[in-house]
This record gives sequence, structure tokens and C-alpha cells, in this order.
Amino acid sequence: MTSDIGRRTFMALTASATAGVAATGLTEQSASAQSAPLPPQPAPHARPLTLWYPTPATEWLQALPIGNGRLGAMVYGGTDNEELQLSDDTVWAGGPHEYDNPKAFAALPRIKQLVFDGNWAEAERLVNSDFLGLPGSQLHYQTVGSLRLGLPAAGIVSGYRRALDLDSAVTTTSYVRDGVTWTREAFASHPDQMIVVRLTASRPGSLTFTAGFESPMRFTLSSPDPLTAALDGTGDDAGGVSGTVRFRALVRVLAEGGTASSVGGTVTVRGANAATVLVSVGTSYVSWGNAGGDAAAVAASRLNAAANRPYAELRTRHVEDHGTLFRRTSLDVGTSEAANLPTDERVARFAAGGDPQLVELHFQFGRYLLIACSRPGTQPANLQGLWNNLVSPPWGSKYTININTEMNYWPAGPANLLECWDPVFAMLDELAVAGRSTARTHYGVDGWVTHHNTDAWRGTAPVDGAFWGMWPTGGAWMSLAIWEHYRYTSDLAALRRRYPVLKGAAQFFLGSLVTDPTTGALVTCPSVSPENAHHSGAGGSLCAGPTMDNQILRDLFDAVTGAAEVLGVDADFRARVPSARARLATMRIGAQGQLQEWQQDWDDGAPERQHRHISHLYGLHPSNQISRTRTPDLFAAARTTLVQRGDAGTGWSLAWKINFWARLQEGERSHQLLSDLLTPERTAPNLFDLHPPFQIDGNFGATAGITEWLVQSQRDELHLLPALPPGLPNGSVRGLLARGGFEVDVTWAGGVLTEAVLHARTSGPARLRTARAVTVTTSTGVQVPVTRPESGVTAFTAETGTTYRIAPRSRRSHLLPRAARGSRCTSGTHCRRAGSPCPRYCWYDSTSSIGRAWASAGSSPASTRARRWRSRSQH
Repeated sequence: MTSDIGRRTFMALTASATAGVAATGLTEQSASAQSAPLPPQPAPHARPLTLWYPTPATEWLQALPIGNGRLGAMVYGGTDNEELQLSDDTVWAGGPHEYDNPKAFAALPRIKQLVFDGNWAEAERLVNSDFLGLPGSQLHYQTVGSLRLGLPAAGIVSGYRRALDLDSAVTTTSYVRDGVTWTREAFASHPDQMIVVRLTASRPGSLTFTAGFESPMRFTLSSPDPLTAALDGTGDDAGGVSGTVRFRALVRVLAEGGTASSVGGTVTVRGANAATVLVSVGTSYVSWGNAGGDAAAVAASRLNAAANRPYAELRTRHVEDHGTLFRRTSLDVGTSEAANLPTDERVARFAAGGDPQLVELHFQFGRYLLIACSRPGTQPANLQGLWNNLVSPPWGSKYTININTEMNYWPAGPANLLECWDPVFAMLDELAVAGRSTARTHYGVDGWVTHHNTDAWRGTAPVDGAFWGMWPTGGAWMSLAIWEHYRYTSDLAALRRRYPVLKGAAQFFLGSLVTDPTTGALVTCPSVSPENAHHSGAGGSLCAGPTMDNQILRDLFDAVTGAAEVLGVDADFRARVPSARARLATMRIGAQGQLQEWQQDWDDGAPERQHRHISHLYGLHPSNQISRTRTPDLFAAARTTLVQRGDAGTGWSLAWKINFWARLQEGERSHQLLSDLLTPERTAPNLFDLHPPFQIDGNFGATAGITEWLVQSQRDELHLLPALPPGLPNGSVRGLLARGGFEVDVTWAGGVLTEAVLHARTSGPARLRTARAVTVTTSTGVQVPVTRPESGVTAFTAETGTTYRIAPRSRRSHLLPRAARGSRCTSGTHCRRAGSPCPRYCWYDSTSSIGRAWASAGSSPASTRARRWRSRSQH
């Protein structure tokens, strides 16, 4: 697209500043407030969580991302020209419309019969002609454009550094030129809904620059007031749908000293001591059915509010808001000299070993990204999260819900970012409305459905062709987030609000499942195993009842019955669900010892035996239908499948395999896959995940996988260090969340648990699985009664608000009086030091606070120790 003012013209536009701030017409408060002192910088971390580089970014995947959930920027850190490439999560092509195809329902019986007959080519032809949505492709996410700062270019640059501090969510660029130290900070404030840039120079009066916009979209430039430049743009037409999203970007420069003025869409600053640049973006997107908002008013109201706060206050508000989420969780797996290298060099060297701290940095970068691109009230994270520099990005940067969108939110629970899940629940409310129409128009049933993709306009019909799009289970998978949230929080009010969405997803399948004439099972038809073919040729992906569908539906039916029971509602409805669940096709083991991807044993002859999607292992992860203890045969078959598929894959596929191998409790293999991911081929210089191209799901999947090494919570059981990689023998993690309502801290040394702390957020049974028997005490040292229902499992009852300390039962006997070693206590149970574990807690457990005190008091009289031991042994 071309602008009314060409790029060169716009960048060349500068105006003589004939007046300072006092002549701008802005309020006295907004002008004078900028002179407030800066807040002190946060104290450096013992292990700084910083991405840094010794040169400016020259391409988008080198730039550093900032975001407030809605508005994002990629910061290049230039010395002659600075670029902040801008994205708003509601700038999309097209506008509100319906995708439903009125011919679909009439074609459905014939499509089903063709699939059951194995006439896949004809079935595909009919799906493509009569069953796909209208248009046949969904609409794409778009970019706003870029803010450009024209900087003094004379002189040689030295001492350059640009960095992103994850703890503060602030980027910093600094360098020396002509004896002047130039410094810029940039951040995306969620409290103030603003991109903020701060420019300073060590020599007073030396700050001179221009600020203005450019964009690949349809746009115009203007100067709405003496300190502000504006860009007005419109989303593209696409798929026969007119572009209706209008957007306005505003930049206002508040200079301290010198002069500032705006003419023709460019702000010019001369001779300032410092300056604060505020960037606001508003759009006309109101909801999936309304793009008629006032973009200009939204942008202006946010800008004017922020302009009345001094920079110090803006920065403090931002850092505190970000820290409330980010600082909940910490990870320490050690460090080395490699941590001092530039981040891209660390990625290039990671496979050689010696840089454990990069694991921590990558884990926390995933958490940082989720905070930056998904907040209450925003759109959910799309294929690129929030950040996009293209008019038509790969795959439209939409919501691909056959794995990618779900993976984006895998860290939300375990990595303690529950609020970041909120946009998914808002989207589900909207999909349930749009999907109800699709369920009736395409399938003639109640409930709601969404297929493999959706967009800002909440398309729910199948799109992109039968091979990819004829998958009716996307909405079902997405809706399981409702039950997952409850499992982490026990939030009955939230479950009650969201239950109708969960019920509607189940209603669709109760009405649409059909009996397979060969197996007699209830199956989805037509369907696909996402993006994979069982046979070559046309229609080779179409099938009935693929394994993943059956696994998802088992979880859906369990979730809706569980929710209805907890809420005490829908007794008649929940009585119907188990019978349908019982008739779903079961998981099967094929001739190669693998878990079958389809009802039929087609795996060995499939065209792509090492396909990137391993959808039929959904039952292993993220579900828990396959486990070492409950389903050992399926567990072994899942492992065989992973071995057959191999370790190669796209970035997000490697991330899923990290989780798979963690669930198989093979930490070394899981860690190797993280090493495969942290290479220049799969990780960009700025740590963005590469499919390639860039897809953010791999970042989130890897973060979730690291939590799976340390804590797994499945089937009401909390497993500590289930897949700890041997290469990370010592470390600690704080603030992970577990299903059942626990916040968990874990410390380990020599590859074994040394201590765990559980903070109970709800009351109820707690069941721990550990490699060694453990003791449980409260934070005040009170022994907690436990049972040991099986080897390696400790069970107790938790109470809300209580903190529990978990420690291995000591195998040492040096703390016992000699007379007591191997003797019997009064309960008649052998002392654990004799090799037959006592189920009771005693004074001489050296992992307890009392035991540690005894260990440090070795000079205490033996008789006293024996007397106290005997006293405590009156079990």
C-alpha cells in the first residue's frame, strides 16, 4: 500500500521549532511533570534475566519485543535511526461476517458415507465444494507500522549495548558518540496502555531528533497538535470482505529543555536535555461483531492521560504491574561464565553444554512473552503472540487451534500466570455464540463447534481445505481450559460462569457423533488427525474417529460431568454423557508396537512417518489418559511412537516433544530436545521460536516443558522432580502451580529432592509422589499425619492457607544414641535406621528442623538425646 505522504517525504519532514513546551497549548501539568527525577534502577539480580547484544538489530528477528497485552513493539536499538515496529492485537483484515455455508448440511450425509466407504478423494471434493466456510480462508492479522526516530548520525559509536531486562520489562540502548553517552529506555505499559520511550544524553542540550510514523498499510499522516504526530490507517480487504478496522497511532514528544514542534506528521526536537516519547494506538475494533468504534478518541484519551504523568511515575507503574506477575516464579539451575556472552552467541553454543542459566533465561522469557501478549481484556495470543511486521503474515498469524493456540497457554497454569488465561475464556464465550450457528447450519445439531482455525471475527466453520480444515474438535479442546482453570484454582464462581460454554461443546458431540459401521464405536465423521495423511493422494487425511478426537472427547465428557457435579446442576444431562463416553473408540496398539493414530493400523504406511504433528499422543500430554502406573502398555506404545517419529521437527513440534519426554519421565531426552530447540535453526537471535518462520508457540511449549521436569500434577497426584535432567543436578524453583490448588517450591541437590514447600490454596486431599519417602510438617514444625497408599506415595489432608514442608526421610543414623540404633520404639515398629522404615515421625529425622538442630548440637549429652528420643518415640 502507498501512503498519502511517501516514506522519504515523511521521514524528511522536519519543522523549525519556534517555541518550547510552554507554547504548545498543552496543560502546564503535562509539560512541567516531565522534569521529575527518575526512580532508582532496580537492584541487579544475582542471575540477571537479560537478553543483550553488542550491536543494533538489523532485522526484525533481532529486535527486542515489548508489549502490554494489546499493544506491542519490536525495538531495534539503532544509533542513526531507531525503529519501534508497532502491533495492535485488533488490527485485522476484513470485518465482521459469517463464515457458515448454507449448502453444508445437505452434503453431510453423503460425505460421511464416502468416508466410511474409503472413497476419500470424492469425500474431499465434496467437502471442498459444499462444506467449507465462506470464504474458504479466514482473515489475517495485520501490522500498524513503525515509529521512526531520526538521530544524530555524525561521529564514531563506541561502547554500544542494547538489552531487554525481563524482570522490569524495559529495553535499554546505550552508546557513546562524540564524547556523549546516549541512553534510551523503552517499555509497553499495561497500566497506562502506552509505549513509552525515554531519551537522555550526558551533555545538556545535545538531544536533537525527529519522530514520525511509516506503515505498509493504507495510511495518512498529520500533526493534530504542536507536539503530536498521527498516523491513520485501515485494515485490508480480504476474501471478499471489506476492511473495516480503522486505527490511529499517535506519538507525542515531551522535551525537557530545547524546543519541540510537530508539522506534517513529524515531531522535531532540538537542543533538549531529555525527552519522553509517548506512543498510543487506538482502533475501531469493539468486538468480533462490531468494528465501528472511534479509533481517534481511544488513542487520544490514552495519550492525554499518560502525558499528565511524569516519566518516573510511568516507569514505576509499569515495573510494579509487570513484577506482580513476573516475580511470582523463579528458577535457579546454576550459572557459568557463558551467561556473560551476548544472547545470540549463547544460543549458538548451547548444544555444547556449559550454560545452564540459558535454561532459566528461556523459561522466564516464555513467561515474559505471555505477560506481554495476553492480559485480561485483550485478544488471546495468536500464532505470533502479538508481534507482527507484515500485512499478510505466515498462516495469517491467526489462531490455529489444533495445537498452536492451546500450546500458547500451557504455561498459564503451572508457571503461575492464571490472569493471562483470561483472553481465552473471553474468546470461548464468543466462539460459543458463533459456533452455535455453525453447529446448526453445517451439522443440524445443538451445541457449538469450531474447527481447526479461528480469527478476530470468530470464524467457526471449516476452512483452508478438507485436508487441514475438516477437524471438528478444535472448540472441544479449547473449552477444556475451563475445567483446567478450575483444577488449578477451585474457583467455583468462574466455573459457574463458564459452564454453559463447556456444556455446549459437549452437546455438539452428543448430537453429531455417529456409529462406525465397522467397529460399532461412536466416532467423529468426517474428521482428520490434524494435518497428517494416512494415505497418499486426494482425501488421504479424511477419516472417522481418529485417536486424538476420542482422547479429547473423553476429557471433554469427564470435564462436563465433573463440572456439573461440582456445581450441582444438570443431573439429567450429566447422566447421558457417560454412556456416550463409554462408546468412544478406544486407544489401540499397532503392529509396530506404536499407539495407533487412527482406528485402523495405518501408521506404518502413512506418507510422512515422521510428521511434525503427533496428535494421537494428546493422551500422554497435555492429557493424562496415558501413564506409567495406570496404563503401562499404552505408556510403552506412546514411547515407541515418539521413537519412530524421531527428534527432528519444527520449533513448536520440538517443544511438544520436550513435554512428551517429560511425561515419559525421561529428563535427559527431554533436555536434549530443549538443546535441539535452542539452536540458531530453531531459535532466533531474540529468542523467538522458529517454525521456521517465527511462531511463538514453541516459546510457550518449552516453558511448560521445563515445569514438567520439576512438578507434574495429574489425576489428583503431585509428582516432584518426575523428569529432572541429569545435566541440571542442583537447583531450585519457586512459585509453580499444581492442580489441586497448590503453589510449589522445590529444591534439589545431586539430582535428588532436598526440600519442597507446598502452599495450599484450597482444602482437600494431597497426594505426593516422590523418589524417596518423605515427611510432612507445617511451617511451624508440627507433624502432619500421613498415609502411604503405595510405594513412593505420601498422602495427607491439606488445609487452605497452610504451608507444608516436604523433606526426604533421612537414611542416616548418626543422630541416634547408640542404644537406640536398630531398637524398637514403644509402638513395636522397627526404627527406620535398622532398615525397616517407621511410618512415624521422630526427633531423629535429620531432615526436620528439629533433626537439623540436633545435627548441629553434637556436643549434647548422649543420655539427654536418648531420653528425648525415647520421649518422642511414645507413638
